[in-house]
Amino acid sequence: MAQKNIIIICGEASGDLNAATIAKEILKLNRDIKIYAVGGELLRSAGAQILYDIKELSVMGLFDVLKKLPKFFALKRFLLEKIREIKPQALIFVDFSGFNLRFAKEINNTIPAIYYISPQVWASRQGRIKTLRKYISKIIVLFRFEEEFYKKHGVNVDFTGHPLVDIVKATMDKKELLSSLKFLETKITIALLPGSRKQEIVKILPVMLKTARIIGKRIAAQFVIAKSPNVGWDIYDRIIKKFSLDLRVLEGKTYDCLNISFFALVASGTATLEAAMMQKPFVIIYKMSLLNYILYRPQIKIPYIGMVNIIAKRKIIPEFIQLKASPKRISAEVLRILKNQTELEEMKNNLGLVKSSLGEPGAGLRAAQIIINFLFPHL
Repeated sequence: MAQKNIIIICGEASGDLNAATIAKEILKLNRDIKIYAVGGELLRSAGAQILYDIKELSVMGLFDVLKKLPKFFALKRFLLEKIREIKPQALIFVDFSGFNLRFAKEINNTIPAIYYISPQVWASRQGRIKTLRKYISKIIVLFRFEEEFYKKHGVNVDFTGHPLVDIVKATMDKKELLSSLKFLETKITIALLPGSRKQEIVKILPVMLKTARIIGKRIAAQFVIAKSPNVGWDIYDRIIKKFSLDLRVLEGKTYDCLNISFFALVASGTATLEAAMMQKPFVIIYKMSLLNYILYRPQIKIPYIGMVNIIAKRKIIPEFIQLKASPKRISAEVLRILKNQTELEEMKNNLGLVKSSLGEPGAGLRAAQIIINFLFPHL
């Protein structure tokens, strides 16, 4: 059987993680398929041939996008050349909507395009639905409410559930890890998850550390930072050295950090779902440059930004966004929650409901089967 080529395009760490899940399953299901990708180490490990590494593609806010426009134009030209060379039977877009939607227009239906983890058009800029309907052959979504939304707008959509259901699990024994970090079991361990992009960490980690400092003065607490492998140690070191805390940093061990913690401070994004999967009470923190916030906030048409709250359709986790993300305010709320056992249990129960809404195990396999059946019905 002739080789079939697919190009996957993602642009940041969470996209690399989710794209790797489906790439691995596609290659298991059919060895005659060759996957090329704009991606990172996880896609490479899954068996994709990396055409372009995503390390420098992640953006946060309009001005970061503007700064990187030359890079995105160069990437577009590069990919168009690669498409002529590789002649793929399909493109799979994973998140990264600013680039991927424009590239879908450029391709203009000359190659079937599937979108996995679609743009959050239900939250902002709903006009993009027309673009999706016109240029995307099929959308695969992770949340049931997204499936309902797209069906209502006449888009070809399938719901598979969330790949995190299979991915999120601790890899180390809790007691052994606490011991290796020289943490005391008698202290409350609080995990700090400041995001996976440099811009997020620069804005959010100082807020988390100031909050931790206040908490540490009030209760016996120890803190662990879940470091993203995509961001250099120098960024973390520069921020951390300003604080004197009972603090450790673990790289690429987000689930182990959550596993040993009693509570967490979490940047809005995929990490909120990871904390929900681990059933850890937490608060959501998010901050960007003020000008970016002023530009983006009017576009958001839903009352929450945390995915756990969006899924629950109510605020089950406190959100501290932009001007409200003050260490004094956050620490007061964390300390209040930590003293309230009933509230902690209610939070865990609500997170359990969010977890159960993410579908059954095997989401990556289901997505891979949908992709293969759609693209190659006669294989």
